[in-house]
Amino acid sequence: MKTWSFLCRNPGFDATWTANKDGSDREPPAMNTKELFDLTGRVAIITGGSVGLGRQMAEGLAEMGANLVLCARKKERCQEAAEELRKLGVRTLALGCDVKNPANVREVVDATVSEFGRIDILVNNAGTSWGAPVEEMRLEHWNKVIETNLTGTFLFSQAVGKVMVPKRRGKIINIASVAGLRGATPEFQAIGYHASKGGVIAFTHDLACKWGIHNIQVNAIAPGWFPTNMSQVVMERNKDAFLSKIPLRRFGNEHDLKGAAVFLSSGASDYVTGHVLVVDGGQTA
Repeated sequence: MKTWSFLCRNPGFDATWTANKDGSDREPPAMNTKELFDLTGRVAIITGGSVGLGRQMAEGLAEMGANLVLCARKKERCQEAAEELRKLGVRTLALGCDVKNPANVREVVDATVSEFGRIDILVNNAGTSWGAPVEEMRLEHWNKVIETNLTGTFLFSQAVGKVMVPKRRGKIINIASVAGLRGATPEFQAIGYHASKGGVIAFTHDLACKWGIHNIQVNAIAPGWFPTNMSQVVMERNKDAFLSKIPLRRFGNEHDLKGAAVFLSSGASDYVTGHVLVVDGGQTA
């Protein structure tokens, strides 16, 4: 008669099941849906987590029980957001960080491990853009966008990976954009942003292939139009034109990214990796 046993290192997060003595395939015990989405006790780093989409996703993870590390260039904003999110009953840590700076990135990772003893989730959300016609784009502006959006994603993934790989578990969520899926009309001049987000998508696919053997799921979210400090002006100027191309006839709101972030952070997505989850109201359908 076969016997099944398992050792759960952290109930609600992950489990390691011992194989049968006869070497047959192992089969984990069933979990209900609430358990699959539960993030209690997990630790998430969210870059650019103090405002906008990062703040929305941070709130979603905290509502499901995750402890948070918020980092951005403006530390005071992170501190304000961390204080608000602490009211949800989770622990929070606010840190200043420039994602283009390898030393800053290492400091955030080290501080997280020192404070919480673990890193379970990384949301690479920090980003920037620069609008200018291609023929007039200055190199320093191109470099700033690429270094923030793409190189910053690489640096944080690399640093967090050094913690996740030995533990053989982890979730990395890269915030891409529908801008990385296709080109835009001449009226929308932000080629550096489009190129960087296309790079984030390719990076996501490749890292998922590289780190799947370590049980690390690497996915991306590609938002459509959401009102943020970075996009607000462009959206106001082109509201009717943008809405006409969105089947749901509305922009994203303050809740529309929560579910996607929670899903890709939780056990519900343990068999999902290398995927780009588009949240755009049907814009790219």
